[in-house]
Amino acid sequence: MTEETKTKKLTKAEQEKLDQATALKAHLVTLIDRQKTAYAAKGFDQQASLKISAEDQKVSLVFGKDNNGEDTHRVMLWILPEGQWQLANVDEVEAVAIEAASILDDIEFPKFIHVVDGKNEKFFEMDFPPIEVDQIPSVNEINNYKQIKRDPTYYWSREMYQRLMNGLDYFHETVYTKTKDNVSNKNEIIEEVAKFLFLETFRIHHPDQEFTYENKTYKFKDVFDWQYIKEHKADAVKQIKVAFDALKEHQDYKVTDDNGEEHPIFDVETHLRLAKPENYLVLMQLIQDLPGVFLNSEFQKPKDNRAIIAKKAHPNLGDVAADVLGRVFDVFLRGNFESKGGMGVYLTPAPVKQCMLQMAMHDILEESPEILNTKGKDGKPVFRFCDPTCGSYGFGSIALGHIERALMEVLGKETADDVRRDEHFQAMLEHSFVGADAAPLMVKLARVNMALLGAPKANIFKTDNSLTTPQLKAGSFDLICTNPPFGKSKSSIIDILKQYTTDLHEAAKGKEWIYKPTVYGRALGGKPNNKDRWKLASNGIDMAVLFIDRCLELLKPGGRLLMVLPDGILCNSGDRYVREYIMGKKDEVTGKFSGGKAIIKAVVSLPSDTFALSGTGAKTSILYLQKRDAHQEDKNIFANQEQGDVFMAVAQTLGYVVKQNVEDYSTGVPNDLAAISGAYVRGE
Repeated sequence: MTEETKTKKLTKAEQEKLDQATALKAHLVTLIDRQKTAYAAKGFDQQASLKISAEDQKVSLVFGKDNNGEDTHRVMLWILPEGQWQLANVDEVEAVAIEAASILDDIEFPKFIHVVDGKNEKFFEMDFPPIEVDQIPSVNEINNYKQIKRDPTYYWSREMYQRLMNGLDYFHETVYTKTKDNVSNKNEIIEEVAKFLFLETFRIHHPDQEFTYENKTYKFKDVFDWQYIKEHKADAVKQIKVAFDALKEHQDYKVTDDNGEEHPIFDVETHLRLAKPENYLVLMQLIQDLPGVFLNSEFQKPKDNRAIIAKKAHPNLGDVAADVLGRVFDVFLRGNFESKGGMGVYLTPAPVKQCMLQMAMHDILEESPEILNTKGKDGKPVFRFCDPTCGSYGFGSIALGHIERALMEVLGKETADDVRRDEHFQAMLEHSFVGADAAPLMVKLARVNMALLGAPKANIFKTDNSLTTPQLKAGSFDLICTNPPFGKSKSSIIDILKQYTTDLHEAAKGKEWIYKPTVYGRALGGKPNNKDRWKLASNGIDMAVLFIDRCLELLKPGGRLLMVLPDGILCNSGDRYVREYIMGKKDEVTGKFSGGKAIIKAVVSLPSDTFALSGTGAKTSILYLQKRDAHQEDKNIFANQEQGDVFMAVAQTLGYVVKQNVEDYSTGVPNDLAAISGAYVRGE
């Protein structure tokens, strides 16, 4: 063989491709070296190599030593080529961390990830899901952030996340476009998926449960099985439908609201819609036929001599980490839910929910951390979270994660604290999370969402009107996060008078009222004139105004309210009385406000496309209030607290642009709310 035949001459196209690959590799090396140098200058002067399968990407770890001489948490640098910025999102960040760093133990697993493509950069704190932040802490501050202990099956669970997400999206699209099967819209398919997830969790946690079909007794776990449906087809479908109608009334899946009323997840009128055995088979096999769990050689470093953590040939959804499973449903729901069509349901974007919870939980940890781990005389946790217009309980599911992390701060991170912390958190899952909504579908989805997160007893229920229901009691909650309905109230004037004017008292002349604020009273069914005499509102009142009043009533003194509101309430001259109702009137001499019900902590303006996916361009803001304390000598009136400085910020973008009804993260626009919440937490 001659030398000429050994060396193949490249074509012009092949040579150009090779040159491009070589140039890209050199560019990536330059970028990662530049980042390493920048971190070394900040004290992160130690490095560790990592590998990734994508040849057009680079990853590395950097860390340093803090003032105490301790190794810091790790920061992972992830370098992307130009044109792939859409990968800089929470799901892809988590995936690349698992691929590149799964062999590392909890201590060495990166706490932060810095993503760069030469033009753009993003920072993430590594929880599940990752949380976008606006900067990496300094070398002396980074160890103040607690490293979350990961579930032993965490890496396997993360693989199941992608598997389940792809499978559910495929099933949803297939039923919607091809097999149909007794469903008329996208949301009905989502509801059917929720029912099957409920049945699967029931099968896992109640393996001996029986039901009767045609005078014969069956074990539910034997019938609700993908292999059984494969064999018995239509007969199995009939049995499962009967089982669902019987098991949905199980006491373990009922909650009792503050008015003593019981609520199952699915009411007596809810049945399984799907009828085609092939659809049952696809969905049941997806959620039941999971690959085995083996967590020794594949996911542990060679130096780690621990025994096999878990080895299970036939795992089920019960083996998937709860936060992972809950995120599967949340992302599936948000990606496929159809808001347009008159339902008045607007799913709040994740960056908005994260920003609101980060601000609130920071203040709770700074000012009143004891409420998180205190128990009442009844032995139940005293801390309670509520969303009175909860939809799918998106705020509650994110609050759950933040509260679990906050308990690491309050109850310690040592092994000896684990049992006490876990016991308290389990009690919180049953008693601390409350939600209500008028839409039956949303309540079902919310209950299933929380059940998948390990909270089947979360007190979420349907109510005809959260503004008036006795199922929500005044002075019951420490934290309310909500996105209430906007627009003019359809209630009659008489109804408003009866329900919203408990703080208005008849004046001497009869048709006017005097406003006297009380800790649990309401008055916004009326409106003051220029002489400060209140009259019944002559026109419909914006529902958001009524919800401000209602939420302040529901809060305990000192409780916190974060609400998405239309901008008009915050700036229109006609709504000035609402602002004065909240914070009081300004004394022109002292410059201080008095007579209000709350202290305004922050106002954050949101972009006009925040709810574009829900079909509305309403301009909105986040309003953050803290209800004033009660007077020490008279608990029915407010203490005289000063209104301090108000944190104000404007978000122009949320990290994506809406294109063709899809959130497009590839454009490189920043998530301003990450910077805003970071600035708030740092007191800037």
